[in-house]
Amino acid sequence: MTDPLLDGSHLKEYFPVKRGIFSSTKDYVKAVDDVSIQIRKGETFGLVGESGCGKTTLGRVLIHLIPPTSGTLLFMGENLSEITKRELRLMRPHMQIVFQDPSSSLNPRMTIKQILSEPLRINHRYKGEELTKKVLELLKTVGLDSQHLYRFPHEFSGGQKQRIGVARALSLNPDFIVLDEPTSSLDVSVQAQILNLLKDLQDQFNLTYLFITHDLSVIKFISDRVAVMYAGKIVEYANTPDLFRDPSHPYTKALLSAIPIPDPRQRSKHIHLSGEVPSLITPPPGCRFHPRCPFASEACKRIEPHMKEISKDHFVACF
Repeated sequence: MTDPLLDGSHLKEYFPVKRGIFSSTKDYVKAVDDVSIQIRKGETFGLVGESGCGKTTLGRVLIHLIPPTSGTLLFMGENLSEITKRELRLMRPHMQIVFQDPSSSLNPRMTIKQILSEPLRINHRYKGEELTKKVLELLKTVGLDSQHLYRFPHEFSGGQKQRIGVARALSLNPDFIVLDEPTSSLDVSVQAQILNLLKDLQDQFNLTYLFITHDLSVIKFISDRVAVMYAGKIVEYANTPDLFRDPSHPYTKALLSAIPIPDPRQRSKHIHLSGEVPSLITPPPGCRFHPRCPFASEACKRIEPHMKEISKDHFVACF
């Protein structure tokens, strides 16, 4: 087993809730609450869960777009919480992000050449003709060409915009890229093209991905390992084939049962969960899933389960 490229231990991200005329802090939104995660170099690590469970927040914490409230985050052996701002800036090119909505992530007042040139100029990588040559190279890498150089974002389709977002993320030769639901706003046929592009780029540049999505069929296709997140916590993670073949946590089983079966002769055994996702301001005691879990016991209501290994590289937080 290779050493992890990224190693997060007991990460928390709490956002203050302010009320009153003096805007005093009354509570906290516990978006990420005591999460430990390791991502190995060259792999695609999938992160799934319902909307609002903290997936995007965790992704941004892992590349230090927002510093964690507490916990330890090691990237390429460096503790990102302890290095100086200058050292962090030097580390930035190694970790990039592709945002969910390609339309809002691209500046509408800038041409594609300006958008792709910006990170290269800021980091003093290229200038003049070399800069233009590098931008053209990036466009060709993602399946676009020179005719797109001086167009504005509104002149492109959703799939083309996402290709530009991927090109921007690649511009500084990163080691690690957070892909925050990069295909959720695209048509199914375009999704397949972007996923195949991401796999090809990973092989070509030896990239490491954190792939965030709520689409389990996409995760099954692209990821090597997958973690399931619920209400700010990871409840299960395993190698992708193992998780889909033998899910252990009741929440994971419910998610997998919701995957549509493309055969009308087969009837899916959909598991219906009662109740709602709990508030991240006042989460329930014990296991956060217990109010919706059909197997909850008294212990689940009082004691928080910790991760345990139930088979090789398969971990679950459940009694």
